[in-house]
Amino acid sequence: MRRSRSLAFLAVLVLTFTGLIAGGGTASAANLLLNPGFEAGSTSGWSCAAGAAVTTPVRSGGYAVAVTPGSTIGKCTQTVSVQPNTTYAVSAWVNGNPVYLGVTGGPSTWTAATSYTQLSLSFTTTATQTTAEVYVHGWYGAGTFYADDVSLDGPGGGTPGAPPAPGNPAVGTVTNSSIALSWGASAGTVTGYRVYEGGNVVATATGTAATISGLTACSSHTYSVAAYNSAGESPKTTEVGGTTTGCVDTGLPKHALIGYLHTSFANGSGYTRMADVPAAWDIVNLAFGEPTSVTSGDIRFTRCPVAECPTVESDADFIAAIRAKQAQGKKVLISIGGQNGQVQLTTAAARDAFVSSVSAIIDRYGLNGLDIDFEGHSLYLNSGDNDFRNPTTPVIVNLISALKTLKAKYGAGFVLTMAPETFFVQTGYQYYGGLGGADNRTGSYLPVIHAMRDALTVLHVQDYNSGPVMGLDNQYHFMGGADFHIAMTDMIKAGFTVSSTGFRFPGLREDQIAFGLPAAVSAGNGHTAPAAVHSALNCLVKNSGCGSYSLRGGASPALRGLMTWSINWDRYYGWEFQNAHEPFLNALP
Repeated sequence: MRRSRSLAFLAVLVLTFTGLIAGGGTASAANLLLNPGFEAGSTSGWSCAAGAAVTTPVRSGGYAVAVTPGSTIGKCTQTVSVQPNTTYAVSAWVNGNPVYLGVTGGPSTWTAATSYTQLSLSFTTTATQTTAEVYVHGWYGAGTFYADDVSLDGPGGGTPGAPPAPGNPAVGTVTNSSIALSWGASAGTVTGYRVYEGGNVVATATGTAATISGLTACSSHTYSVAAYNSAGESPKTTEVGGTTTGCVDTGLPKHALIGYLHTSFANGSGYTRMADVPAAWDIVNLAFGEPTSVTSGDIRFTRCPVAECPTVESDADFIAAIRAKQAQGKKVLISIGGQNGQVQLTTAAARDAFVSSVSAIIDRYGLNGLDIDFEGHSLYLNSGDNDFRNPTTPVIVNLISALKTLKAKYGAGFVLTMAPETFFVQTGYQYYGGLGGADNRTGSYLPVIHAMRDALTVLHVQDYNSGPVMGLDNQYHFMGGADFHIAMTDMIKAGFTVSSTGFRFPGLREDQIAFGLPAAVSAGNGHTAPAAVHSALNCLVKNSGCGSYSLRGGASPALRGLMTWSINWDRYYGWEFQNAHEPFLNALP
């Protein structure tokens, strides 16, 4: 969100996205290589002649491999299991003169480079091929070469004699404590099937169905299935997600209108008193709580001073107006962050200060919960932190811990919302952290969203102030039209593979999903005409009128609704956002 229309910040954001597009390409499948960036600090997984892991020069992370050929070509190889009749992509970042990249028995390429340069090629396996050997090498006596971030992308092969993968699973009956699954039979000789949640086996079956029991109410789970016999196990199926029933009713309408209220500044749109916020708004996010310093974790909420907001009400009237909203069933939250509120919880002390200071704000004003609007450089991923399910970067880990503590303190009725920019969520489909040379902030909200998915009330991504973003159709989508909202929201519902990590981000429940847009042309870039917003909603809710886009996540009749920046800007423009969209939301099935 923006205190002002920061064109400089927007220019940086657009340039960042432009740079990402220049890197190009579709989202990769899993990298099948072990120790692809030599981050083990060794050549473990590789067979290298005269090679060793070094700390400089590296392309990313902490290590690369250095090889001095001498009387050999200095070949480093790795053999992996692959599938027949399948196309694979191979790439490596290399530095040296010359350096070769290739596949034994297949294509190769080379370069002469004085700094890290990417080599790429593709190959297709034969009808009977089950392994492939990737190599990098230099040349006799040509001096030391370096290689880093080697990748063999594509579906993994199975053990010879093991059955092929079964059909993808589907969710059946769901209760407060169980999820039933069924899947298609494997075509091979099968002893049984194993159901996985992540890397853990949670059920085994001799048939093609299983029920996973003993689950927590209103908890989300993601499963895959593998067939096995005496020779080994098949590749796993595509993951499927399911959520147990028993979710607490937050008191929100099926389709809600969510808006930010400038309560600590005016922002050119004028001050709006809490008592003057119309009843159309179901969630009011108070903007903003900000830290005393970037890394303190100490959040303060200071109401707009009279000098800037002459019509500002007293604290007593402000609190009384909050109570009146809550008596109408509305939710009032404190929003932390915004454009100016950079929050980096780098230490446990900052985490604890965050919990204490946010609790003090919630308690003082009697609020219903918390909105996380971390922008800028608040969230990022350290090198090597590539598994969103098990993050290690302190600013991520400490934020998750703080949110879990607040949720536990206030209980099931605590409302938790998040308002990330597309850069921090959907761009994770192509780039995650620093992978592929991308900005280390790309996709950095994903571990937070995933860790809090069972406590999250609404995720409303900001579909504005955004560069073009690749959707699940592997096409770039541009803000300002129905197409952008459809593609970005479908990613949240369907889930997606996270860059080249091989891990899949599971989609959220449809009732947890809304999308955000500017209230008016002055509120931010990416304003969308009401008719286009309604077209997007019809597509997402009814799977109707989607144009050329096909929903991967299917229709979402319980889609939560719309968020906007901001209530103040909507008032400034005569409530055109509210008047156009509240009746439309109420008329949806």
